[in-house]
Amino acid sequence: MKLYLQQKIFSFTTQFSIKDETGNDKYFVKGELISLGKKLHLLNSGNQEIALIQQQFISFLPKFKVLINNSEVAEIVKEFTVFKPKYRVNGLNWTIDGDFFGHDYQILSDGKALVSIHKKWMSWGDSYEVDIVPGTDEVMALAVVLAIDCVLEAEQNSRSHSNSYN
Repeated sequence: MKLYLQQKIFSFTTQFSIKDETGNDKYFVKGELISLGKKLHLLNSGNQEIALIQQQFISFLPKFKVLINNSEVAEIVKEFTVFKPKYRVNGLNWTIDGDFFGHDYQILSDGKALVSIHKKWMSWGDSYEVDIVPGTDEVMALAVVLAIDCVLEAEQNSRSHSNSYN
């Protein structure tokens, strides 16, 4: 199943829909304007929260927890590396590999691709295609993709701020 994320460019908070292959809204993502660390609420089409992606505020490297029904089910951790970013998903037997800066990567289980993420470059705002293998937990897959996107966005913002001071 393919899902499409289209983030809005001019928005004070993170808020966008996730569409299915036919262009219908399937999920919604809403961020909190004021919080310690990034918090994203993943909502179903009935506007009910089905997952919370929450940044661990005090951490050397970025960490995000995925909560479903107020219970932590996974933790996405950016590992310390020198050349290539690497992520680990604690709580699941998933690894993540690919070109994160190019937004072209995969979520794997035992070496088998479960999810493929590709950024569409010629679009207004950030737009992604998320291809999920049937039988894979869609909510968990989206939560991992959203957490990694938060890390990449924060790194991009810090690079642009540091460049503006030079």
